[in-house]
Amino acid sequence: MKVREGGRVINAVCLVATGVNGDGHREVLGLQVATSETKSAWNTFLADLVARGLAGVRLVTSDAHAGLVEAIAANLPGAVWQRCRTHYAANLMAVTPKALWPVVKSMLHSVYDQPDAASVHAQFDRLLDYTSDKLPAVADHLEAARDDLLAFTTFPKDVWTQIWSNNPAERLNKEIRRRTDAVGIFPNRDAIIRLVGAVLAEQTDEWAEGRRYLGLEILARCRLTPVPNTGIEEVTEPYALTA
Repeated sequence: MKVREGGRVINAVCLVATGVNGDGHREVLGLQVATSETKSAWNTFLADLVARGLAGVRLVTSDAHAGLVEAIAANLPGAVWQRCRTHYAANLMAVTPKALWPVVKSMLHSVYDQPDAASVHAQFDRLLDYTSDKLPAVADHLEAARDDLLAFTTFPKDVWTQIWSNNPAERLNKEIRRRTDAVGIFPNRDAIIRLVGAVLAEQTDEWAEGRRYLGLEILARCRLTPVPNTGIEEVTEPYALTA
């Protein structure tokens, strides 16, 4: 979005994080306005969330923006990173010949249609076998992304559809864009925070009053066990996430 600063109009970005709390409801975790989406900006944002009490994060779902991924690792150690399947498909399409994209896309989608983790990985192997001879660049791309793309398989299947993409956050972003586009140019950054903050507050209220994003029966399956000689607790069946 555009904002006036120092007598000129510059671009600014809103960094937003949402999460699922211990009651299974989604909530907005934080908002920050930055000049650009850099590693430094994401690091400052996540560090602020942690300083304000964010803890117990089991999973972060996002796109593969390098600065964001590094900031997640630095500020949320122990959290699993899930690469958004929707964003990844767009990345893969960029290295796939246009004529073969429908086939590759269909096989990629079939990976997510499997009934259990073992079948997901087996289908991913079949996708690699298909592309390794015909499309080596695509196969390399897939292999490099495998662990992060299939991180969701280490979680209970009941939550796969909620955690394997950033689509819920993108829907929120779309509403933010709709409201901010009507303004055009903001007079200052505080004005951005007031408008976007109001949108986020409204959304959090709706989430709090609506049905749970993750059911209590799923939350109950999360158990913490001590990791020997570390003083750290390990999640045997993790469930919570932030996106």
